[in-house]
Amino acid sequence: MQKFSEILLTLDNTEHVKRIELYHEDGRAAGVIDNKPGSQGSVKVFHHLYKMYGGITLDAAVEGLSLYAEHTEDAENCPGKHPNVDRLINVLENEEPLIMKVITI
Repeated sequence: MQKFSEILLTLDNTEHVKRIELYHEDGRAAGVIDNKPGSQGSVKVFHHLYKMYGGITLDAAVEGLSLYAEHTEDAENCPGKHPNVDRLINVLENEEPLIMKVITI
């Protein structure tokens, strides 16, 4: 299996992304991923999913968990350690897609 760091090299550059905002279908805020050290990899993953699926659908969540590679298993074993992976797991468990807004610089 590829490592997360290797997968990130295959995803598009996201220097133009300031943050990604996530919302429940009823409009409630579900989170924000700022493009800053420590979350830049998540910005790349979520931006890729946005481009491919337009939001975090069930299919997008499955692909996202695959992209997170070794972090997915770690998140399953240690809930809360990887909040952006947890978001994808929650989408699948609750079958509630998330709406995304990509805020650019």
